Amino acid sequence: MNEEKFKQLAEEIKKNMVNPDLDLELCFPNEEDSACETKKYPYLRVRYVVEGHDVYEKEIDIDPEYWDKDVKDLANFVAFQIQQFMEEIDSVEYGGE
Repeated sequence: MNEEKFKQLAEEIKKNMVNPDLDLELCFPNEEDSACETKKYPYLRVRYVVEGHDVYEKEIDIDPEYWDKDVKDLANFVAFQIQQFMEEIDSVEYGGE
């Protein structure tokens, strides 16, 4: 597993994120960080707070099948996952109005 590549990925994603309400955290299996769960594969935790009260979280696993991909391709994959996550939140928060 190439930890440096995943750090580049995190930087690429943060650079391209336009929503300041999104909080991204990259977690590695070997980290003893209390905020990250120990998992088999690295993952991105995406947290979004709606109007200061509702908190939504999604974990995007970075499975081994993606490890050989270019950082830009990985960033596009993750960006797509985040976009779907945001659409789900919009439909929950604003769908009934």
